[in-house]
Amino acid sequence: MRDDLTAELAPQLAVELGLKPAEYDKIVVILGRTPTVTELYMYSLMWSEHCSYKHSKKALRMFPTTGPYVLQGPGENAGVISVGDGWAVAFKMESHNHPSAIEPYQGAATGVGGIIRDIFTMGARPIASLNSLRFGTLDKARQRYLFEGAVAGIGGYGNCIGVPTVGGEVYFDAAYEGNCLINAMSIGLMREENLTSAVASGAGNLVLLIGSTTGRDGIGGASTLASQEFDERAEDKRPSVQVGDPFEEKLLIEACLELLEAKLLVGLGDLGAAGLTSSASEMASRGEVGLDIDVSKIPAREDGMKPFEFMVSESQERMLAVVTPQNLAAAQAVCEKWGLRSTVIGTVTDTRRFVVREGDEIVADMPADTLASDAPVYDPEMTRPAYLDAVQSFDPLSLARPETPAELGATLLRVLASPNVCSRAWIYRQYDQQVLLNTLVLPGGDAAVIRIAGTRRAIAVSSDCNGRYCYLDPYVGAQIAFAEAARNVACAGGRPAAITDCLNFGSPEKPEVFWTFHESVRGMSDACRAFEVPVISGNVSFYNESFGSPIYPTPTVGLVGVLQDASKRMTMHFKNAGDVVVLLGETADELGGSEYLSTVHGVIAGVPPAMDVVEERAIHEALLAAIEAGLVRSAHDCSEGGVAVALAECAIAGGLGATVALDDGLAPVSSLFSETQGRIVVTCAEADAEALTDLFVARSVAFSVIGEVGGDRLVIEDMVDVSLQELEAAWKPTLERLVQGEMQSEELREG
Repeated sequence: MRDDLTAELAPQLAVELGLKPAEYDKIVVILGRTPTVTELYMYSLMWSEHCSYKHSKKALRMFPTTGPYVLQGPGENAGVISVGDGWAVAFKMESHNHPSAIEPYQGAATGVGGIIRDIFTMGARPIASLNSLRFGTLDKARQRYLFEGAVAGIGGYGNCIGVPTVGGEVYFDAAYEGNCLINAMSIGLMREENLTSAVASGAGNLVLLIGSTTGRDGIGGASTLASQEFDERAEDKRPSVQVGDPFEEKLLIEACLELLEAKLLVGLGDLGAAGLTSSASEMASRGEVGLDIDVSKIPAREDGMKPFEFMVSESQERMLAVVTPQNLAAAQAVCEKWGLRSTVIGTVTDTRRFVVREGDEIVADMPADTLASDAPVYDPEMTRPAYLDAVQSFDPLSLARPETPAELGATLLRVLASPNVCSRAWIYRQYDQQVLLNTLVLPGGDAAVIRIAGTRRAIAVSSDCNGRYCYLDPYVGAQIAFAEAARNVACAGGRPAAITDCLNFGSPEKPEVFWTFHESVRGMSDACRAFEVPVISGNVSFYNESFGSPIYPTPTVGLVGVLQDASKRMTMHFKNAGDVVVLLGETADELGGSEYLSTVHGVIAGVPPAMDVVEERAIHEALLAAIEAGLVRSAHDCSEGGVAVALAECAIAGGLGATVALDDGLAPVSSLFSETQGRIVVTCAEADAEALTDLFVARSVAFSVIGEVGGDRLVIEDMVDVSLQELEAAWKPTLERLVQGEMQSEELREG
């Protein structure tokens, strides 16, 4: 075969490509000979952590994956749920962390483009995007560069392609300074009968490459970026970052959906990580067939490209289709109508082998299954991190704390102004939120709400994770990530249906890191089972490290809930003077890992808030019953900053103050800033107060009537008395001032 390697050089190349010596030996056994250059590149990518999940696969089996809404669980490009009346929603979340840490604009933009392709590959029209972002503190110029570039990339791609960005989250912490996180989530809508699989079948059928030309951009991205730790030379990896073209992707969406609607395709796959190798081998493996590909037929954008470069290029905006010879002309006519290239590059065979040619010369020949399904599966060592005993033994109340109303009011303003609490308007105003005209609840609240056009239904969506909690206790922190996403969706009126996840961790080859990963998966799995909400898609991102230290464990949850009646959707802002304010749930003395502790004292320590998933679910069910009964005017969850911040956010959003009393018997700082889970600030009309509280009593959930809406001040009796103007002045400008370099982290801590 052409492209041969000597038995001496092949193991050296394998190691350079990230394969372990034992993995190389396994490839030799599979092939019965020394692999070629092209084969080594293909195996190195498909057996990388990013593509094979070789360290995480066993742990992920803990997740529940079936449920009453589920039409397609894990294993395809995206998960799919039924939302009623024959409509289905596809959704998935993935990471583009390492590319974005090198080139933030293109890294984030192509992350959006890649996840959108996963959605329309399933036969769904993309209708919404979300994101989950992590950066270091913005007092450093490089972090501002990464943050601004990533936000611009998300907006630039999403706005051009015509898919609204409806929600997300962002946190700033030194733990992410060397390795930012860019997690992109996309959601699509389809008729159930149009659900499509990325499967190749039918010997003699043709392999059709649709979309952009193939270049050297992104070569090796899945292995060299997503499966390695970073160092101070991260900038040198810039050529491994893909470059996106949202206008080409818009044409791909329309062409592919038309091809699927016309039943012209046997199967359809997205060329994402590992490019043609991944898409083709997975389609062949699922269909139990073989493929014969000729790289000389692939439209190239650069001269002199080698066979392995064609096979592993991650050039964007490309799709791989299988089409019968009879439908080829019609399929290519649709592509031509949309101004897209479409080229036959190979055929489906009955050999179950993946053969790659360059003209008449064979450069790779291997069993297709071994690429997609035969990567080694590891049982990494696990060790509980030594730091946990020290951080969990810390008592937050041992620190000096504010006591007087003046001190407590000033502290509230400082927490409101912290980068992890302040207004996100600087971010989401760069995004088109209303294109397609289906966004009913815009960014800035608990969850976005998107109508299902032509029906009374809607979906509510949220993405959530507090990495500090997971650092302090990964099991509890992962449960809180799920619970907060579910709580946000419930506050919008949605009943949780399923989740996707993006599990961001350091190196799985370090026992302490893998322990945190395993505990996070166990915690999230237990929470999902308690809520009877399955995991239908997701992504694992390992090797998020720099300078020898892992990021905080960050298992991000993207949750989709269903509203049977979109008119019952709920928002967070106070509505009318005289409305009654009710606090669902009870406050405990839980300041560990809190925003108060970080902002005021610069400390990340303590035990995170306790998590009772049974009680949490009962509170959500009670809230949903009250919303569906028409008894609720606003709802907002208590998360970072505690009930004081939640009340302030409701007041700012509604332009109305409130007077409340928190009679919980705690020290004032805990009463205001504790981050106890399961709490929701609810308002109702005075005339509905009795019916609302009777409902909560009947459902045996804890609650307290704490005050009423009105005036232009937030008054928390005996503790805080601050004007709306002061609240807004603290909360609104922080992010923009930090981005512009006008503000330093020390200023925030000092007030």
